[in-house]
Amino acid sequence: MKKTALNHVHKALGAKMVPFAGYEMPVSYTGVIDEHLQVREHVGIFDVSHMGEFFVEGEGALPLLQYVTSNDVAKLTPGKIQYSCLPDGNGGIVDDLLVYCLAPDRFMLVVNASNIEKDWKWINNHNSFEAKITDRSDEYSLFAVQGPRAVFVLRTLTELNLKEMKYYTFEQGPFLNVDNVIVSATGYTGSGGFELYVPNAEAERIWEEILAAGAVAEIKPIGLAARDTLRLEMGFCLYGNDIDETTSPIEAGLGWITKFNKEFIDKERLQEQKTHGTTRRLVGFEMEDRGIPRHAYPILNKEGETIGHVTSGTQSPSLDKSIGMGYVATTYIDPGTEIYIEIRGKPRKAVVVKPPFYREND
Repeated sequence: MKKTALNHVHKALGAKMVPFAGYEMPVSYTGVIDEHLQVREHVGIFDVSHMGEFFVEGEGALPLLQYVTSNDVAKLTPGKIQYSCLPDGNGGIVDDLLVYCLAPDRFMLVVNASNIEKDWKWINNHNSFEAKITDRSDEYSLFAVQGPRAVFVLRTLTELNLKEMKYYTFEQGPFLNVDNVIVSATGYTGSGGFELYVPNAEAERIWEEILAAGAVAEIKPIGLAARDTLRLEMGFCLYGNDIDETTSPIEAGLGWITKFNKEFIDKERLQEQKTHGTTRRLVGFEMEDRGIPRHAYPILNKEGETIGHVTSGTQSPSLDKSIGMGYVATTYIDPGTEIYIEIRGKPRKAVVVKPPFYREND
């Protein structure tokens, strides 16, 4: 079991620790509902240092990333970020990831912790472009400071103009006397904020100073359980639940990150799906009957026939209703369509809705 640089800090804070993606990680501190609402209404800090960071550079960097990722990396300029995925050549997804453009010939890939080794092998196996690829996952800690008061908390800790930083952009500069910290306007919560890539040697000090600076805003550490409920309220996909090797980006509603103006792995197959459609699609739904949908629960039609399965589900702390996502036959994907979730052997009524479930001004 791997440990992040702050493992002992989380234990000292009373976090409940669980195995996650090969790491011992904090799943909660004060409880998922309390932590969830803290991020929605105020500000929280997550330790997500289990994520992987690969650096790809050289003349072959852009051609390699154009080939192995679904999105159009050529559209990136330094300081911009792109959400993308790695098609697996068989209609599935190796992983979803973020691509940071550090320079025209230098990029950072942020990949899921459970897929670090798989992604590393996959990208290297397709590196006929002689790009230099470096795995620096064990060198960095990654903190996500999320919530409407994130700028207020971080503004005195750096000279970077966080208030003007646009969504999916980043800057590299001094942060708490550490040079070249990457600070990006990204996150997995839908409540705004930033992600900070800091060297492990400085991680504990920076974590403590962020908590100290945020005391006036009542900042709290947040665990992975609230991270999951927050992302689900936004309809963000989770690898291993909503997307994997058995799902295509078109089926998953990720056509917007699948660009056909370039050559890439699985282009023809995905182009066919984009043009002619698929037999199933990922949808969001809200429960109308009582019951909480869970991963792998069957989805039924009015006649009781199985039309799909749940990939993610929870009781939404923000909305106080049960929500979920799942794959259904394409005849059932329109918003307002009545479906049923089989919960403990009984069909429970739900309705298809278009994510996000949570909207800030609702």
